[in-house]
Amino acid sequence: MSFSDPDAVAQYTDNLVRQVPGVQALHQMAHVLLAEHVPPHGRVLVLGAGGGMELKAFAEASPAWHFTGVDPSAEMLGLAKRVLGDTLSARVELIAGYIDSAPATAFDGATCLLTLHFLSAEERLRTLRALRRRLAPGAPLIIAHHSVPGDPAEKRRWFQRWAAFVTARGLGGETAAVRADTITNRLPTLSPEEEVELLEEAGFERPSLFYTALSFRGWVAYAGDAHG
Repeated sequence: MSFSDPDAVAQYTDNLVRQVPGVQALHQMAHVLLAEHVPPHGRVLVLGAGGGMELKAFAEASPAWHFTGVDPSAEMLGLAKRVLGDTLSARVELIAGYIDSAPATAFDGATCLLTLHFLSAEERLRTLRALRRRLAPGAPLIIAHHSVPGDPAEKRRWFQRWAAFVTARGLGGETAAVRADTITNRLPTLSPEEEVELLEEAGFERPSLFYTALSFRGWVAYAGDAHG
């Protein structure tokens, strides 16, 4: 989708529920993992916050946390503000930009959901390193996105399965075959093994898989010494 197209933005939440298996449960699991380490009045960085779904889930579950949400799309941040409403928005700072626009402060936790699969391996590593620098030592980072085997045939097979799923869920616009071709050719996905290697290279420790849903994978990892 185009994240600047008002019609696409208006349909974003409904489409996301069709596209990501168990997305609400993903947000709930991410909150559980954050809450293991984030203190009652902690600060959480949400990179790729447009749409506001995870911000709303986190803010409702932990009513004393404060959040910084960063996203390059002003339209998507507008949707996030509407989803949050006035009460929850009081605890959320929304910033238009990328990771370098986030405050250089020691957050107690961070998430980057359904975002990193748009980035090349080099840009992904740079983003992960910038996230680590913005986390207190030991703070959790939760990531989740498309991650499939590197073998071309296996990669295509998993995206065919995902495309069949979303088509069965009523997402229109393309046939399953076209949708599978599009995402296979356009997304610079990494294998699960490469994902773990990047997290460790960026300075995160103990990466653990917590979410698997067709072509999606999610990990939690913990910031090492930011000066190490």
